[in-house]
Amino acid sequence: MADKSSSKVSSRLAARRQEKMLEKKKETVTKEEKEETKPEKEAKNEMNGNGEPMENGAEAAVNGATANEENGETKVEPMELPPFEIILGDRIDPFFFKFQFKNVEYSSGRNKTFLCYLVDQGSSNEGLLRGYLEDEHSGAHAEEAFFQQILPKYDPALNYTVTWYVSSSPCVACATKLVEILKERKTLRLSIFAARLFNWEEPEIQAGLKALAAAGCKLRAMKPLDFSYTWDTFVENEDQRFTPWEDCQENYEYYQEKLADILQ
Repeated sequence: MADKSSSKVSSRLAARRQEKMLEKKKETVTKEEKEETKPEKEAKNEMNGNGEPMENGAEAAVNGATANEENGETKVEPMELPPFEIILGDRIDPFFFKFQFKNVEYSSGRNKTFLCYLVDQGSSNEGLLRGYLEDEHSGAHAEEAFFQQILPKYDPALNYTVTWYVSSSPCVACATKLVEILKERKTLRLSIFAARLFNWEEPEIQAGLKALAAAGCKLRAMKPLDFSYTWDTFVENEDQRFTPWEDCQENYEYYQEKLADILQ
């Protein structure tokens, strides 16, 4: 009797083991099927060199920035700037002229200087020099660049008459540099006609303009007639006549009055 009961028990245990094995196989198959039905974006992650899944670009950027902040580090990617240069030419594009030389009170977006020049060297065989330059992402402003590239040499035996038509009056640094040049070059006469006054309310700017005038520089705001002359002489006008913009005369009077108050 004992032998028969023990054999029945063992057969029941074997049957239970088989059932459990079948259940495990079913769970494994079901799990694999679920994995295969996952979206491809979730199921397939890129692997790094160590065989570990990599984060996508957005997650990596956020996690990387967080890690840097936690370590007390802030990494800023270097931004490439255009090369420093002074642009020289014979005639200005008409669109740039109308925008850069417009004598508006608030010069938003006009963050460079256009300088049109005439140079009479008296009895020199060089004749009359004419052209324009602009400072494009440049270390030197247009006023200083003129004496570096257009008139770098000075002959005290000659009488120089230099006339500028500029989109904006000189800054403090340029005014200081021009005063030094005028003191060194005794036979050079400089006239500056400006479409706008740069930061004319600042005391430092006012002092710079006063120093320029004291050094012999003629300063004046550009009249409508000056804009017309500059258009004819320095702009690719394609034989088109200059048409003054609205308030050109009124804005000239405004700037000339401010300049007169500064220089008195």
